Amino acid sequence: RQLLHSIHEDDPTMTRPAVITAFCALAHAFLSLPVGAFLPSTSFSRNPVLLKAAESEVSFDDLDGEDVRVGIIRTRWNNDFVDSLVEGTRQALKECNVKDENVFETSVPGSFELPLAARFLALSGTVDAIVTTGVLIKGETSHYEYIADAVSKGIMNVGIQTSTPVVFGVLTCLNEDQVKARSGGKHNHGYDWGKTAVEMALLRKSALGQKKGNMETLGFGKADPVTTSEKKEKRGYF
Repeated sequence: RQLLHSIHEDDPTMTRPAVITAFCALAHAFLSLPVGAFLPSTSFSRNPVLLKAAESEVSFDDLDGEDVRVGIIRTRWNNDFVDSLVEGTRQALKECNVKDENVFETSVPGSFELPLAARFLALSGTVDAIVTTGVLIKGETSHYEYIADAVSKGIMNVGIQTSTPVVFGVLTCLNEDQVKARSGGKHNHGYDWGKTAVEMALLRKSALGQKKGNMETLGFGKADPVTTSEKKEKRGYF
């Protein structure tokens, strides 16, 4: 009735049959639209989405990491969950033939310290890839958002600046249930991070044309300095 009244107000000169005809045309056009035109593209059900996100959707080829050196930097915050993630990472490294002596592990207090520790390790030149592992759970304040954003950008920058693959192994979850679904059992994300580290280490070796062979030290150890007989010319104030 309101629509008929609106049509008549738009053109008061229209006769009643003309108004009815215009109304029928509008109704026909509306009913001709596809059923899904006014429906959201995603489902309102959240459970399937959460379950799918917890499962691994990444496939890996057979990886031989016999000559790959991997550093694991983990947090002591949310220690129990991180323990499980690191266990998954080590399982993947073992399946890829990475030797135990070629796996270096150290810890830092929390996730905010991961980027700097990863940079120190990358600059030491003693590892081919790094897995940073931590767990962030949203609390009542905005602290979670600041840390998650800073850590993700920091870890990415370390990889880009040092040309050392750094795997972002930090879970950013809204509650402990989401952490449990991603840190244990068949859906331990640490396993995927270990595989990713080996694959990226091999990619780096191939891209840089590096030969096989390990350095004498691993972790934050100091590599043998490169000596040269050439005398360097002093420039500027140095």
